[in-house]
Amino acid sequence: MRATRWRYGAARVAYAAVWPVLGLLLAITAWWLVTTAYPLVHPAVLPPPTDVLAAFRRRPGELLDGTWTTTLETVIGFLLATVAGVLIGISLAASRATERMFSPLLVAVNAVPKITLAPLLVIALDFGQKPILTMVILLAFFPVALATTTGLTTTPADLAELARSLDASRWQAFSKVRFPAALPQIFIGLKVAMPLAAIGAVLGEFYAADGAGLGFQILQYSGVADSATAWAAIILVGVMSIVLYNALVVIEWLALPWVRETTSAR
Repeated sequence: MRATRWRYGAARVAYAAVWPVLGLLLAITAWWLVTTAYPLVHPAVLPPPTDVLAAFRRRPGELLDGTWTTTLETVIGFLLATVAGVLIGISLAASRATERMFSPLLVAVNAVPKITLAPLLVIALDFGQKPILTMVILLAFFPVALATTTGLTTTPADLAELARSLDASRWQAFSKVRFPAALPQIFIGLKVAMPLAAIGAVLGEFYAADGAGLGFQILQYSGVADSATAWAAIILVGVMSIVLYNALVVIEWLALPWVRETTSAR
């Protein structure tokens, strides 16, 4: 029975992996068609796949170092944004007055184009990781705060009634009932915030990087001279985002086993 279950699980994983690979192959084929077979785009805008592959071979160490730098900035900024977003969400959910006072302010902060703040962050924090991490936090915290608030304010009525019937304290009701019930919603916010964190890291590197990071490399190599290397860096940003997003999906899968048992899956 265990061997059969293992084979069934392995078959499901293999089947699920087929579709992303197929999508990647179709994307590369379309890319080759519009840049090589039937050139519709100038190479300075979108170089052929072979040129981008050659760029990877020319500068593997530089691109990998940039990937590591940007990944580190994305992860650290995302974790800080998660802490800030969860704390803000808890504060808003704890008091209706607090939510009414500060929700419009949070919406206003989120609506400001963050690119307009980048030069100010450099002036205030100088070049380096500080303004980059600040940019990541500014882009990523809002979905987490909103999801946390929504999750905590929509606790199922039967669970809330159960906590009251057991004479649970406010802390016990929060830690044992409301917060666990809000976790699926919080993870939705986290999965929205993760790609935004990668965008924030690259955007911050456009203005504040001191010679490292994929964003710096995209800016450095953009243009007619070596756009293939810029596209290699862009592809690495996408790969990094996919890996981090799926790592978050795995964490959710491991942390919330009851969700799989109580919801239908496709």
